[in-house]
Amino acid sequence: MSEHGNRDPDMREEYDFSGGVRGKHAARYAERTDLAMSEQDVGKDNELGKGFLRRLVLKDYKSIAACDIRPSRFTVFVGPNGAGKSNILDSLRFVSDSLRNSLEYALRDRGGLGEVRRRSQGHPRHFGVRMEMRLPDGSDALYAFQIGARKDSGFVVQKEVCTIRLPEPSASVIHHYRVENGKLRAGSGDLRAAIEPDRLYLGLISGVPEFRPVYDGLTRMGFYNLNPERIRELQSPDPADVLARDGGNIASILQSLRNAPDVKERIEQYLSTIVPGVHGASAKVLGPKETVEFRQEVQEGAAPWKFLAASMSDGTLRALGILVALFQAAADRNGRTPLVAIEEPEVALHPAALGALADAMLEASQHTQVLVTSHSPELLDNEHIGAENIFAVVAEHGETRVGPVDEPTREALKEGLYTPGELLRIQQICPTADVFRNDGQQLNLFDLGVLS
Repeated sequence: MSEHGNRDPDMREEYDFSGGVRGKHAARYAERTDLAMSEQDVGKDNELGKGFLRRLVLKDYKSIAACDIRPSRFTVFVGPNGAGKSNILDSLRFVSDSLRNSLEYALRDRGGLGEVRRRSQGHPRHFGVRMEMRLPDGSDALYAFQIGARKDSGFVVQKEVCTIRLPEPSASVIHHYRVENGKLRAGSGDLRAAIEPDRLYLGLISGVPEFRPVYDGLTRMGFYNLNPERIRELQSPDPADVLARDGGNIASILQSLRNAPDVKERIEQYLSTIVPGVHGASAKVLGPKETVEFRQEVQEGAAPWKFLAASMSDGTLRALGILVALFQAAADRNGRTPLVAIEEPEVALHPAALGALADAMLEASQHTQVLVTSHSPELLDNEHIGAENIFAVVAEHGETRVGPVDEPTREALKEGLYTPGELLRIQQICPTADVFRNDGQQLNLFDLGVLS
């Protein structure tokens, strides 16, 4: 590395060779489909910086005392092991689980209320989440709730609010409700469902047309911690149209992608770059079960060799799972997967393959919002990843702090002195100073002002 942090020419040539679906691959594919992402498309993300999730506010959730962030369409949460990166994504999954199943299920799945609310000397008795979203019709939505412990045992929804507004400049409220301690204090529309103090009201009124888009958006977010063993196993056919969290229904999803050949081909394009020699993956029916069959390139003119998932490496299976998770939204013209969150996508992949993986995530963010956690410098060594795409996560006295990168980091990236990956290698990606002063007292989960 030079004194200004730039890679030397030999390193740069090596990176360009293995770093992504560019050059002849991208040009050849761009001739056949409109899915290829141009530099103008990437710039669009950096300019708009917004997707389904516009703002996330957390109070006393696991290791997070206070958090107020505005993710971009492609966001990477970076930080050391144990900093609490996964807790940020888990807060979103908690909302989705609570609505799809129940609050009790979501809490028990995480070890109970005592494991979800933040541990501290003050022993907070409650925790809260606020999400601001852009809905498919262009309207803006706010959904927030606070869960508290009962004095005897159990838990209760202390307060829950949902507000839907027309986009600015009007920003007028068109639908809303407010529930406090088991009573509907205000609301619009046909809200006849009986309130249950230990259930989120949005789940109970999911059939009400006015609030259905909020429910759909929150329950159709996809969260992935892919397990190669589950992908490797023989799978039962699954009618679901979204990849399972562990990848356990990937054969069925690949089968459904036959109806979107351009998307499937794009997945295979990236797969062949990340895993040289593998140039195809399809569902293979084996009696009542199914699995994934890979096609591997051999000498020119010879028929490709075929291998079942049981014979493939963890890295190959994880790469396929990540690509399917990312691009399933491109095949879904109804926008049923508004957000995809992936924990440490770099696991089990060769560092030289992470440039292509970053390209895939950036391209996929044109169809769905993409959030990932990572501590991989190689993943961040991408010319299209800027300061607006990175949130720094650190732990201070056991408490997670998360925020946009500080001004020195922004300046170093803007001036081209370092890449994000180089800054991460020397541990110089830091959040802004104000996140260390935020103790949560200033955060209002239920402020109904103009949405961000």
